[in-house]
Amino acid sequence: MITLLVAEDQTLLRATLCDLLERDPRLTVVAQCGRGDEVAALAATHRPDVALLDIDMPGISGLEAAELLGDVAPQTKVLMLTVFARPGYLRHALSHGAMGFLLKDAQPQVLIDAIVRTANGERVVDPSLAVSALSTGDNPLTPREREVLRLSSDARSTGALARELHLAEGTVRNTLSAAIQKLHAGSRAEAAKIAEDNGWI
Repeated sequence: MITLLVAEDQTLLRATLCDLLERDPRLTVVAQCGRGDEVAALAATHRPDVALLDIDMPGISGLEAAELLGDVAPQTKVLMLTVFARPGYLRHALSHGAMGFLLKDAQPQVLIDAIVRTANGERVVDPSLAVSALSTGDNPLTPREREVLRLSSDARSTGALARELHLAEGTVRNTLSAAIQKLHAGSRAEAAKIAEDNGWI
């Protein structure tokens, strides 16, 4: 029997998903939650074989939760689910311990097969995401460039960004300029969109 932790913030979707998984005699859901910051404690308590994590959750993201599981529940293998086909998410998840990565529109049997394979220690990746990740390449942005771009996506002024990040305005301008050049963008808004679309911020 493969034991599962299901973390999905949409209550109806989580209930439907758990019901679907419980119908397979090989699977049993031992814990579920709707917040990323609840995952680690539940995994430490229930010690599931596989944690099925949504990327976008309140508290902390599924990606951050996956990182924590390596410390608190190293026996639990992680399978990420997302609606976003962003290659940067895939690379980030796999580099932080996830065994698999599927889009939420996968067929139910594909998901169940992926869970069984993940429990058996196989790496499972949505084929379209794998191709996209290979063609996109690595994230070219530094941690500071990612942070400044992420915060600038809501059109805050350079001065406001500098105050929030405790940096000089010139440093923020230079950081934005470097990010814009690396992403071959015409503006910081375009750079932020490119980075977000690729899962880099």
